Amino acid sequence: MRFVLHVMSLIALAIAVIMAVVDATRSIATAEWTFTPLMQSWQAKFPKMLSGIESYFTQNGPAVIWDPGMILLLSLPGWLVFGVLAGLLHLASRPPRRMRGMAAEQF
Repeated sequence: MRFVLHVMSLIALAIAVIMAVVDATRSIATAEWTFTPLMQSWQAKFPKMLSGIESYFTQNGPAVIWDPGMILLLSLPGWLVFGVLAGLLHLASRPPRRMRGMAAEQF
């Protein structure tokens, strides 16, 4: 399981780096800081998937999940979302810490 989480974190990190390079290239071209929200990137690549996920959340759960929750998440830069996801997956893939000293003797 840790191996799968580690691979998923590497994939998320690769996506974050690609999205950061795209945003950096646009920022250099326009000579001002610009970033692409995740929703805009997702809408450009997979528009039917985004609308399907929106209808799923609005029909099967409370409206609070989609409107303030997912809209806020999707308005962030894509590189930030995937970077944080990569970090969380990497932390989840770490082996448990060994207990040393007095704490180990109690168990």
